[in-house]
Amino acid sequence: MNHQTGAKRYLVLAILLSAGVSTFSHIFNRYYLGVAIDVGINIVLAVSLNLINGHTGQFSLGHAGFMAVGGYAAAVTSIQLSPWVPPALLPLVFLGSLLLGGLAAAATGLAVGVPSLRLRGDYLAIVSLGFGEIIRVVLQNMESVGGASGLKGIPKYTTLGWTFALAAITVYAIACLVNSTYGRGFIAVHDDEVAASAMGINPTRYKVTAFVVGAFFAGVAGGLYAHHKQFLSPTGFDFMKSIDIVVMVILGGMGRTAGVIAAAILLTLLPEVLRGFADIRMILYALLIIGLMMARPQGLFTLGRSRPGTT
Repeated sequence: MNHQTGAKRYLVLAILLSAGVSTFSHIFNRYYLGVAIDVGINIVLAVSLNLINGHTGQFSLGHAGFMAVGGYAAAVTSIQLSPWVPPALLPLVFLGSLLLGGLAAAATGLAVGVPSLRLRGDYLAIVSLGFGEIIRVVLQNMESVGGASGLKGIPKYTTLGWTFALAAITVYAIACLVNSTYGRGFIAVHDDEVAASAMGINPTRYKVTAFVVGAFFAGVAGGLYAHHKQFLSPTGFDFMKSIDIVVMVILGGMGRTAGVIAAAILLTLLPEVLRGFADIRMILYALLIIGLMMARPQGLFTLGRSRPGTT
């Protein structure tokens, strides 16, 4: 109870702080403001994938696919509704489009998870990778959402306040889920599926739940991304985008919420810091990631040993 009360206080404080900072965001440099929003979106993506890969012990490579489904669903919804809604109600349109995008991604996660999550390890990674590529190819051939040329004309609704408020909600929701009595099942499945089954826990049920919840928040992140960039292209949700999110989870420490958040911040800022090196920027970025992985294979932000599910 004390843990939940403290978490609620931090959540309220984070939302109020986000709203306060967003009020003065017009005085900030637009470039730095855009990078800060990217940081918040990546926190949502990394923390939601951490539920699947870190806390539940699966290995999904399809998170970019869920992000794409949510992003396109949210963008199409806001494009269709915004011209018919009074300006005062546009925040509700944005919130509704994010919710719809999250639900669309969650439904997709359920459709993918039920048949595939009886698999483990490399097999699950291959299936989730295939799913992500199928989503990308389908969107690339759907002229109703722009096809290969991308979806344009998305309203600019994403702000610093919206982004970090939803990032705080994501962290709070997943932390409360994992630390609840029900959430102990995720940790049991992570530790030993056979032993969990012997104790009456249905591993497939918990894996599907993790997939659906993780997909929902990935869809919300996709909606934030769409209304931030104002343009969506299927190529932005390819295999490498999923790899970027997986690297954040691994570098932060599997199952470590605080570490994953720190890794998401670091790996979003690092390419921007290296922009001064022009053509060799991504080479330096890759070398730094390799060096960090070799130096801290257990995760850059882990202190000692701990069970998955801890922060």
